[in-house]
Amino acid sequence: MERTQADAPLSRESISYPVSSTPSLSFPDSERTALQYPIDEKRYPETAPGTQASSAASSIAEGKEHHGTDLERSSDGHGQSEHIDVYDPNRPKLGIRQRMHHFTWAWFTLPMSTGGLSLLIFAQPHQFPGLRQIGLFVYIVNIIIFTLLTCGMLARFFLHHGDFYRSLSHPREGFFFPTFFLSIATLITSTQRYAIPEHDTALVWAIQTAFWGYVVVTLVVAIGQYSFVFAAHNFELQTMMPTWILPIFPIMLSGTIAAVISDTQPDISAVPIVIAGLSCQGLGLSVAVMMYAHMVGRLMAAGLPHREHRPGLFMNVGPPAFTALAFIGMANGMPETFDRELDGFIDVHMIRTFSIIGAIFLWALSLWWFGIAAIAVITSPPKYFHLGWWAMVFPNTGFILATISIGNELKNETVLWITTAASICLLGMYLFVIYNHVRAVIIQDIMYPGRDEDVNDH
Repeated sequence: MERTQADAPLSRESISYPVSSTPSLSFPDSERTALQYPIDEKRYPETAPGTQASSAASSIAEGKEHHGTDLERSSDGHGQSEHIDVYDPNRPKLGIRQRMHHFTWAWFTLPMSTGGLSLLIFAQPHQFPGLRQIGLFVYIVNIIIFTLLTCGMLARFFLHHGDFYRSLSHPREGFFFPTFFLSIATLITSTQRYAIPEHDTALVWAIQTAFWGYVVVTLVVAIGQYSFVFAAHNFELQTMMPTWILPIFPIMLSGTIAAVISDTQPDISAVPIVIAGLSCQGLGLSVAVMMYAHMVGRLMAAGLPHREHRPGLFMNVGPPAFTALAFIGMANGMPETFDRELDGFIDVHMIRTFSIIGAIFLWALSLWWFGIAAIAVITSPPKYFHLGWWAMVFPNTGFILATISIGNELKNETVLWITTAASICLLGMYLFVIYNHVRAVIIQDIMYPGRDEDVNDH
């Protein structure tokens, strides 16, 4: 783009654009180059993601603070065109087919968070009549949401051929693919809580089959996605974001599922489930800790992420919180008669004692990350809605659930009342995020070129 007169002030009348028969989206990758994406045909840059910006903060600042993302459309047949800012409320509206092009995997953070809310309602230490029925309603709504989103993703892939591979291989959107399996994890655990009767043998075996199938699939995802990332992308440390942890999250939640279902399984099945859950939980936490080292290094070297991505810092709260929750749940799910050596030395009671110690140890790490993320968001709150806002719900759900479990084991009523207050705050956050989510869809702040997780602005 060039100005028609070198000394003229910047205005629509003084700017001329090359004739283009296809409306396009363009935003600067650097001071020297610009990427252009046709609205009707999304393309991904060939440049390695690690080379696109000097830092996460500067790249997002160019796109958000200075409205570097713009739309160009022809206004007449004489080569004149109109400059349109995609952050302008009066920008042109798109049809549903074009918008489905930007229906990303990050949408599954919605059922993931809704499922977590249903579990939190069930686990409340201070129940009142009708609360479990409210939790059941949330569970049913979550099933509907998950089904609709799955159909939406399929519609995107049928309408726009090639989007499936591009969505998985994209250096940003690809990291949200595991949220699909995290949603399934919340459905499995919620089903156990709300839909499986105590002594229904057929359904007990069904939930056990779902657990083992989930373990196998998510292990493949954890290995396969990281293998692809290591081979196909070249990230720089200063672009590190908490989403890098997501591929290991589904396999880690196998431990949480084991914690929920193990105490309903026959003794002969409960022990293998707990052992598998502990293995998966250990794998997830270990990889997350390695990612924490990169995250802290990135924060030291490049500072906090831009305000638009700071809610994502709450993802760091999840791994230690869900591990603390799983430790206590799996220990309580062990058969009462468990004694490996039959000598009374390492029995189920000792295992439960150490599970509480380990849970408290990890809970403190979650608390630290929660404080870091909360201060970062409060000091510079995001201006535009992103699906990453759901990170302020789901990981914090795990943190509160872990706190409830610790409070129950310690029989500390003060802690339990604190978790009740925290649960009310989390419900308020859920309502706040879902309101902004719906509003963003209606006014086309998301599912719009340059506004979703299918662009590299981190």
